[in-house]
Amino acid sequence: MTARNEVDLIHPVILCGGGGTRLWPFSRRAVPKPFLPLVSEETLFEQAVRRVAGHPQFAPPIVVAGSAHANLVMAQLAGAPGARLVIEPDARNTAPAIGLAASLLPEDAVMLVCPSDHHVVDPSAFRAAALVAADIAREGYLVSFGIAADHPETGYGYLQHGEPLEGGYTIRRFVEKPDLATAQSYVASGEYSWNGGIFAFRVRDLLAELNKHRPDMARLVAAAIDRGEAEGASFHPAREPFAAIDGDSIDYAVMENAARVAMVPVQMGWSDIGNWASLAAALAHEADADGNFVRGGVADLAQCSGVLAMTDGPRISAVGLSNISIIVSGGEVLITSHEHAQMVGKLPGASEQ
Repeated sequence: MTARNEVDLIHPVILCGGGGTRLWPFSRRAVPKPFLPLVSEETLFEQAVRRVAGHPQFAPPIVVAGSAHANLVMAQLAGAPGARLVIEPDARNTAPAIGLAASLLPEDAVMLVCPSDHHVVDPSAFRAAALVAADIAREGYLVSFGIAADHPETGYGYLQHGEPLEGGYTIRRFVEKPDLATAQSYVASGEYSWNGGIFAFRVRDLLAELNKHRPDMARLVAAAIDRGEAEGASFHPAREPFAAIDGDSIDYAVMENAARVAMVPVQMGWSDIGNWASLAAALAHEADADGNFVRGGVADLAQCSGVLAMTDGPRISAVGLSNISIIVSGGEVLITSHEHAQMVGKLPGASEQ
């Protein structure tokens, strides 16, 4: 492949970080959320790869993951010829991880940063948005995907639309997770989208902004690459400089500080599958007439509605319950209301996994 072709293509970067503790007890340190078949027979990671692998507008993906999950990544990368794996020596959040991948690409290439653990119902809409985002990124903007906000969600950040661009908008401001009343006003205004954590950057613009706003991080990422080693399809950044990085998210380190930021609005049936309630919502189309969804083993649900019941063997029985998840996995039992599903990750069992 020529350098020109590499620049013309979009380079997917798939981030495999986080422990998925809010999906405990299914998600564990050894096999966390991205590598589980939660919404279909494919894992969330396999879905993320399939959205881009083999499509003519996209280069083979670069996956960034920790050493503990390198074997899982390689096993699930089948069907993505030419894919590369960057093995992080330590977890340092998304900005350094993205910096590693950027440093391995041509400076004029456009990179498309995608979490490995999100669900997208309409992959064609995702790819169409990626093409628009890439065009805007080639104009020097750092671009976010703005997910259509179809209900007032307090668990997501928001992007306020600014001036119109061809296919998108500048970003007027980034808003952290709001309270319910504020979220309701955002949705009613039509001026806000959810920040889905999907980005498009031209490599040289991203690295320039990282050098400007996080110079120590940029220097240490560069040192980790310069002193790193390639091993087949894998690249091992040097541990010492990378471990010295004060980690931060790409939102805080770069996006909220950069002057030329933009967003592409997209409706693609997106979910971050961030907790058991959001998984229940993603599976709602497969639920029975009472809104109950059962997977694995046997579940007897009498006069129940909106119950997500998942078990790896033992029978689940429930009477007269609504809008809860009952999860049995690996000898652990979790029962949570959907309203309080965000709190699961704070349970001792989830942190001890």
